[in-house]
Amino acid sequence: MTKTNNKQRTIAKAVTLKGVGLHTGENVTLRFVPAEVNHGYAFKRVDLEGEPVIEADANYVVNTQRGTNLEKRGVKIQTSEHVLAALVGMGIDNIIIELDSPEPPIMDGSSKFFVEALEKAGIVEQDVEREEYIVKEVISYKDEATGSELTVIPADTYQVTAMVDFGTKVLGTQNATLERISDFKTEIADARTFSFLHELEMLLENGLIQGGDLNNAIVYVDKEISEETMRKLEKAFKKKKLSVKPNGILDNLTLHQPNEAARHKLLDVVGDLALIGTGIRGKVIANKPGHFVNTQFAKKLAKIIKLEKRNNVPKYDLSLPPLMDIHQIMAMLPHRPPFLLIDRILELSDKHVVGMKNVTMNEPFFVGHFPGAPVMPGVLQVEAMAQTGGILVLSTVPDPENYLTLFMKIDKVKFKQQVLPGDTLIFHCSLISPIRRGICHMQAYAYANDKLVSEAEMMAQIVKRT
Repeated sequence: MTKTNNKQRTIAKAVTLKGVGLHTGENVTLRFVPAEVNHGYAFKRVDLEGEPVIEADANYVVNTQRGTNLEKRGVKIQTSEHVLAALVGMGIDNIIIELDSPEPPIMDGSSKFFVEALEKAGIVEQDVEREEYIVKEVISYKDEATGSELTVIPADTYQVTAMVDFGTKVLGTQNATLERISDFKTEIADARTFSFLHELEMLLENGLIQGGDLNNAIVYVDKEISEETMRKLEKAFKKKKLSVKPNGILDNLTLHQPNEAARHKLLDVVGDLALIGTGIRGKVIANKPGHFVNTQFAKKLAKIIKLEKRNNVPKYDLSLPPLMDIHQIMAMLPHRPPFLLIDRILELSDKHVVGMKNVTMNEPFFVGHFPGAPVMPGVLQVEAMAQTGGILVLSTVPDPENYLTLFMKIDKVKFKQQVLPGDTLIFHCSLISPIRRGICHMQAYAYANDKLVSEAEMMAQIVKRT
């Protein structure tokens, strides 16, 4: 993960669209609402009690039949991909998608109307830089059953290529490429969803695709069509007369581009990979993509990014004068040697603090832990992180010398590496939630030798000395 020179973006004001869900056939209202920095994408079901929120997260994918479907604690969102593709294509980082139905409106089966709505709302920069995952090596996921495969390779920008092979005469091999995400609006956004006749018959028989009509789905006729089937389709689509055009498309739709099907598959890839939760600097090559392989690849990449982010060791220039030296630390903390476990404070804001400790062979705990094999106890690493966090919470009161910091809870503690004599420990603590009533909830990390050595989630409270 790296910071970019680009700022995060959201929309200037809320905007509303109305339409019909493709599979449910229900009228639905979708409302795009601005969101704060680092919020990401999230759906909000305003039709349900408590207005539950489902983040656009690959781990919430439960089904990929006829769309990418999310579920969190029993609350569902169907066919999320076209909306998410529009958000990525318009360079939006933070937004709330309010819905009064489980499914966004299908509109014309593309992302075009969502793009237009977002443009109407206006796009504004926020005061925090955008993060991006820089691809440094080839990463792939292959579905052995279908031969579908997604691969990402290093590149200077986010690029996507989709290669599709439907194995039918009416729609054979097609390719589409998006070299710049800024071209999404003009090159990809209006590519409509499509279906083959044999799939359509199955969907109709099973009561799906209730909101479908020939204005929001291209239907490719890949088999001989009987009079009986034609009558069923005319009834389903409320048309007096249907016909098959010479290019094998049902009724009167005209393709926007000869490779519109491949472009729509590329649109789906962009939407599904939005579930990774961060921008990508790399080229995605999708061979026979589909929602299952797309979302499996998204899960794999999200896991890799999470691990790399966790192990992404921050760099500090230890030759610079510290923000607080040992004397200033002792003026604020009640701890004293040999139990004072931090030497310097390098950074301090209202939301985070960075501390440092030089681990020497003279530490008293090395006498017994362990003779001949000195290792810093993990519990003391946690204590050192807590003392660093204590500086953060005590900095919120005017007379810190009159307060003590007391542990309330320690959770999710992990030890990754041994800490040995001669190591320099760096502690980074940041607020998980705002400090309220003297209670501080923090995420803490300890680093040494360019590696994460321990981490913990901690809660502490400051109390007046009695």
